[in-house]
Amino acid sequence: MSSTIEKALQRQREAQQKQKALDNETQSDTVAPKNASAKAARKSAAPSARGPNSELTPFNINIERLESNGHISISGLRRQINEEYREIKRKLLNNAFGQLSSTLNNSNIIMVTSGRPSEGKTFTACNLALSIAAEQDKTVLLVDADVLKPNVLNTLGLERRKGLMEYLTGEVEDISDVLYPTNVDKLKIIPAGRSHHLTTEYLASEKMADTVNEFANRYPDRIVIFDTPPLIGITETAVLANFAGQAVVVVEEGKSKINDIRHAVERLNPNMAIGFVVNKSVNSDPEGTGYYGYYYSERQES
Repeated sequence: MSSTIEKALQRQREAQQKQKALDNETQSDTVAPKNASAKAARKSAAPSARGPNSELTPFNINIERLESNGHISISGLRRQINEEYREIKRKLLNNAFGQLSSTLNNSNIIMVTSGRPSEGKTFTACNLALSIAAEQDKTVLLVDADVLKPNVLNTLGLERRKGLMEYLTGEVEDISDVLYPTNVDKLKIIPAGRSHHLTTEYLASEKMADTVNEFANRYPDRIVIFDTPPLIGITETAVLANFAGQAVVVVEEGKSKINDIRHAVERLNPNMAIGFVVNKSVNSDPEGTGYYGYYYSERQES
């Protein structure tokens, strides 16, 4: 059975063929103007040549705004936070495409979560996506799967649009209808969309599983980052953990409790590669200003 993306691509090819035929008719019109009215009627009845992806308006991310809010710089500035995220992403990329990848299910699917709310998971997910988008041979898809309290678009300063839930509920036909390009090369975004009272059931559906598997296997150079809800007390996150090969657990220095961290990890798939980012660790850079520090470490199995 053809995948949803394959169907979308097929429609694009068919539309392009129709457009080519219409262009040929237009050229013929200059030679035989007496047929202009009939051909114009046929042309007006023809479907648009643009496929679903080309019809989507790209998200325009304000890079300067992000940098001023403490995010990594993608405009060429050399900042401490860039170096920190380079170290974090390198471990994730090695897990996704290195020797460990053969032992992980969907090694290029990374969920970013936390034990409790407000520990910085969305900030971390967005920075990881921006940092990976700077890779020369990788693309990245950022999915806001925190459908209860979506925050990716707000963090990036973007307007709300239809997203993951509209696709899962069937309001939009193809996942490509909510897979938005951005002005950052190699970065695409799927928003969370509108919340639904059957959120857990839709996220646990076969449709969701098939979509994630398609993301994982169709594009060998793609990293997919899911910004998921906190782990403690939220059923949806445990469901999403079954789809990802890696998990990044964000903990806030001086606030996250050891018991919460332990409880959060217990809710993850034990076969995942699990790492930690220590967020809001205030230090001083050479210029005497504060910055967020990060630390990533692979979980040690006993």
